Amino acid sequence: MAERSTAAVDVANESGQAPLAAGAGGVTGDGATAQSETQDAERKTSEETAPTPPHPEPPELHSGHRLARRYRLEECVTRVDGFSSWRAVDEKLRRAVGVHLLPADHPRARTVLSAARSAALLGDPRFVQVLDAVEENELVYVVHEWLPDATELGPLLASGPLEPYEAYQLVSQVSQAMAAAHREGLSHLRLNPGSVLRSESGQYRIRGLAVDAALRGIESERPKRTDTEAIGALLYSALTGRWPYPEDAHGLKGLPKDLGLASPDQVRAGVHRGLSGLAMRALINDGAHPSRHEQPLTTPEELAKAVAALPRIRPPEPQAPTFPQTAYRQPPARPGQPGPTRQVPVPPPPPALSGRAGKAFKWSVAALLIAALGLGSWQVADTLMNQGGQSGSTQQQQQQQKGSTSTGTQHGTPKPLAIQNAKEYAPDGSPQHPDQVNDTYGKGGSKYWITKTFDEGPVLAPYKQGVGIVYDLGSAQKVSGGTITFRYSGSYTAVSLYAADSLSPSTQPSGMHQLASTQTDSSTAQLSVKNPASTRYVLVWITAVPKSPEDPATYSQAGYKQAITNVSFTGLSS
Repeated sequence: MAERSTAAVDVANESGQAPLAAGAGGVTGDGATAQSETQDAERKTSEETAPTPPHPEPPELHSGHRLARRYRLEECVTRVDGFSSWRAVDEKLRRAVGVHLLPADHPRARTVLSAARSAALLGDPRFVQVLDAVEENELVYVVHEWLPDATELGPLLASGPLEPYEAYQLVSQVSQAMAAAHREGLSHLRLNPGSVLRSESGQYRIRGLAVDAALRGIESERPKRTDTEAIGALLYSALTGRWPYPEDAHGLKGLPKDLGLASPDQVRAGVHRGLSGLAMRALINDGAHPSRHEQPLTTPEELAKAVAALPRIRPPEPQAPTFPQTAYRQPPARPGQPGPTRQVPVPPPPPALSGRAGKAFKWSVAALLIAALGLGSWQVADTLMNQGGQSGSTQQQQQQQKGSTSTGTQHGTPKPLAIQNAKEYAPDGSPQHPDQVNDTYGKGGSKYWITKTFDEGPVLAPYKQGVGIVYDLGSAQKVSGGTITFRYSGSYTAVSLYAADSLSPSTQPSGMHQLASTQTDSSTAQLSVKNPASTRYVLVWITAVPKSPEDPATYSQAGYKQAITNVSFTGLSS
């Protein structure tokens, strides 16, 4: 569990306001007995229905500014509605954090502090934790966890629908977490693919509980229904890869306007029927789905129970490794006919001879073998006697010829190859740290490119096939080897070199030409190419990483990880 400061509690107590329970307006009840409203009206917030008062300009801060002599601002990621959000570094604990900043005279400053206090007291690890909340020097800022190893749900959904098991895990974990929050009087009111993070281990974390709504002045008369409908939208998108409303949002395409809210199994074939029904029951809160006689789900608690009542959804079986077939070929298909789907049976050998003919044949073969052995022995002895008088100089010449033949695979003088450019290679669409790749060459190893931290290892599969960087040598070179310096040693790092066709190859490593491969427990990997090949682009592909402790210098947690500090290649000059 992350460390939390009590400053948020103190500031909220001094403000004289109640905690942000349920919504920014202090509504704690569900409001399920109120008169039904239309779906569009339920999704509107106070920002859309009430005039927005002018906000004070966000404070003019810059990268490198320090708050409380502790939090160093690094990068501004959001600037809207009079507040800004930053990626920062906690220099005291040497870790990355996030910071929300707004002027102390901002009309929502008191509400934000109260929301931060309430979220900090919850202490549920399924939520991104609030670490600090302070008012000083005419500024109000809220500090929260920064999870560099987690990925937003939005990019995951933009790449395609999730497998049924992953969609089940998503709705199960998010609904259970929000049910726990509502039991403490807290709501989110802004759940979307950008506020849900997925860790490398498959755990989902929710950020912005209560605070995001307070920052934007969002309120709801039915907070439980608002959050439940938002979870239903997440599940709908996970099953279909589409946003369940006409407008495009969060990197997802919306539904056609003339289609209406069709169920997920009507939008995409092969959708899990049970999950499809739950998504509709959570989304349509003014009545059950017309094709089913089931009551709508109006609270996260109800949704969590409905998910738990589903038949168990098993995770997909891990894919077995595929090996190239070299000794067997499928026969060609005839015109107009599909190719064969199974191996062609091998014809049986002819039957053995029987009777007198068989015995005579066996004796004939035996006699021929005895004669051949005798003749061969006599020839070998004669050859040895004739070679006995040869001089030792002839034998020495033969040995020199053999030596020159064994070393003849590498012609030319080894030379260092200059790296002109580099780019991270992420065929699964989930990169590690693309902004750090240029720190891995020509810098003397003072900086690094680091992977994310994995919970299991050393082999990254099946969760991830590998991580790597493609290097551009400027022109085609005859690559004969490479040296890679790592930050972490231990058991163990597996790394390979591949010849790529571009700086952004579209093929998987299995479709590339492998130059060399090795495993090492040290911080240096030496790779020698047995048959040097000419290529302009070289992929450094890591498939296993060692287990390493927490590293304050890289702000990385303990686990399986690796960092590249320097890469160099050698080639042969013709």
